[in-house]
Amino acid sequence: MMHTPHWQHSYQALGRAYTATVAPEPATAPEWMAWNEALATEIEWPDMWRKTDLALAAFSGRGELEGAKPSASVYAGHQFGQYNPQLGDGRAVLLGEWTRSDAERFDIQLKGAGQTPYSRGGDGKSPVGPVVREFLLSEAMHHLGVPTTRALGAIATGDRVYRNDMEPGAVIVRVAKSHLRFGSIQYFAMTRDGDGLAELVEYAAERHFADILAAKDATTLEAKAEVLLEATVKRIASLVAHWQSLGFVHGVMNTDNMLLSGETIDYGPCAFVDTYQADAVFSAIDSHGRYRLSNQPGIGHWNTSVLASCLLKVLNSQEDKAVAYAQSVIDEFPRWYTDAFKTRIAAKLGLDSFRPEDTELHDTFLTILERDALDLTLAYRWLTHQALDDANHTPIGDLFTPSEDLIEWTASWRQRRAVNKGDNQETADLMRRANPVVIPRNHLVASAIGDAESQDYDKLEAAFIRWQQPFDWHDNDALWAATPTGSERVTRTFCGT
Repeated sequence: MMHTPHWQHSYQALGRAYTATVAPEPATAPEWMAWNEALATEIEWPDMWRKTDLALAAFSGRGELEGAKPSASVYAGHQFGQYNPQLGDGRAVLLGEWTRSDAERFDIQLKGAGQTPYSRGGDGKSPVGPVVREFLLSEAMHHLGVPTTRALGAIATGDRVYRNDMEPGAVIVRVAKSHLRFGSIQYFAMTRDGDGLAELVEYAAERHFADILAAKDATTLEAKAEVLLEATVKRIASLVAHWQSLGFVHGVMNTDNMLLSGETIDYGPCAFVDTYQADAVFSAIDSHGRYRLSNQPGIGHWNTSVLASCLLKVLNSQEDKAVAYAQSVIDEFPRWYTDAFKTRIAAKLGLDSFRPEDTELHDTFLTILERDALDLTLAYRWLTHQALDDANHTPIGDLFTPSEDLIEWTASWRQRRAVNKGDNQETADLMRRANPVVIPRNHLVASAIGDAESQDYDKLEAAFIRWQQPFDWHDNDALWAATPTGSERVTRTFCGT
């Protein structure tokens, strides 16, 4: 049944244990930095609230959207392995759940909108840099096919924010299936609020996994908790596999930065690798490399085990049975991750499937890339054009020079493809859709940030547009696709909190 798009506030309706009423702080001199008209259309956002003065005022705390009820949510979390019993939306304000005509729901949140009861002494603001990074990265990830939160708009506030120095402030309008985190479950489990935990588990399961609940006829709390755990673990395993296949380093895989919906959230110090390094680390606050590229699958496994431990009380009234079920799900994470990763790598290498012997083939490929300091994204794309036999008709030859070892490796790769079942033209076409031409290169993001800090948003807009079609060659891709060299390289990224 179709209905008129409108606001809902089902999460806030759970009560004060979950959220606190807040109001965005008014910006001094707001102006638009970026607007996502395609997303506005997708969620059926009203015309009067698009890139208008009314929307600018509301998103910058100088007005309000009719029907919105701003609030902030409480949660806990492990940050770099250390448990913090209360975190929460310290600089984010949830306007509510926008409900499309088909009943699909989207959280609309302002990040950088000022202090909340969970700010813990912080100013609740965001500098321009993190807002530009999140706007560009989240939208680029979406077009790469990665489950992610989205960005509806970005606004410069005209205020100054102090971090290491005084920086211009900004707000991002973030869209998500919900902002329920592993840390949301942790908060109620660790405070021993059994009623609150049960209510939250039922709510989250019904909101995100209603189809699975219906298929399994899961109506009891225990059945819903089982669905919530298993479906979330599967989604996170698949999500991390997708990250790994693209060389994406999240940078802060704390449990409070893992969504129950399985979407990528919090793009603070994230980055994509250029020249391949298995242990790539970019985040300036990850001094010990806990969240390095090669460690992300293990951290995903650990984070889901924390989630499982927090659900024990609602999985079964008998502790031994609850533990046994939780352990059985967590033990499946490596298989679910590996299956998802191998499926993606098979597509990237143009294989009909990932066979046992293909592990050595792909491992050798990555070893050569790392040893010879070759670009991960361009290497896969170069391989794509070898399979399509059109390398001389694309710009790839001007952007990527394979090493002698990589050229020698292709002999083994071609032998493997020769025994593919089916049409190799089809697998080559799959490669083209699995291996992007462009990714949000760190140096290009940094350049867009630098200009945006001076109120020049041309590079921000250009990058936003170009990264909407990552798998196709465009004019000027000598700029967009090239590996950075020398001083262009960005080796450290920052969170902005």
